[in-house]
Amino acid sequence: MFQLMPLRPPLPARMRGLTLLELLITLSIFGFMLAIGLPNASNWLLANRARSASEFYAEGFSMARRQAVLHNTFSRISLTPNVNTGQMNWQVDLCFVSANTQCGAAEGGWSTVDAAAANDPEGAAGFKSVLRVADALPNSEALLPSTVPEGSSQVYFTPMGWVDTRFAERLTRLQLQPDSRFHGDVPSVALVVTLAGMATKCQPDVPASDTRACPP
Repeated sequence: MFQLMPLRPPLPARMRGLTLLELLITLSIFGFMLAIGLPNASNWLLANRARSASEFYAEGFSMARRQAVLHNTFSRISLTPNVNTGQMNWQVDLCFVSANTQCGAAEGGWSTVDAAAANDPEGAAGFKSVLRVADALPNSEALLPSTVPEGSSQVYFTPMGWVDTRFAERLTRLQLQPDSRFHGDVPSVALVVTLAGMATKCQPDVPASDTRACPP
């Protein structure tokens, strides 16, 4: 004869699955936490990107000066609008003096992203312009860029790395002003290009007596 097996006792209440009501409460709490956390996380990420934006531009000024000294020739950095973010892309070009050009602002012979400068000692294999796009930077509604003098967008460098003063409309300051949403989290910052060709950071909204203040 078959032996009957004893029935298993029912699971205690604490081992049972979630009831529909418990699941709905859990989802509601989770949704509430997301509603609070996601905007804060988004603002935190945007603030971090805004704080690092000055490094993007500082790299461009530094590269332009460095390439001038490295190649013992003239260089320039040009800022152009980025249609996606409202920030500015930058491009570094080189020019080598020849009988056809003295590497002035209005003269040809400068390198491009596709070709080396006309008189580059290395020929077609020489330095090609470096372009960096500002797609990863915050939108200009969050971080507004401006230049001094207004409308200026270029700096020219001599073979010694100094600013080429032959170009009168040269950019002397690039300022990044954060939106009021980031007040206290992202300071207003500026990059000032000295005649020695160095781009130094400063804060335009602090008193002149503060060591972080921008030069007049």
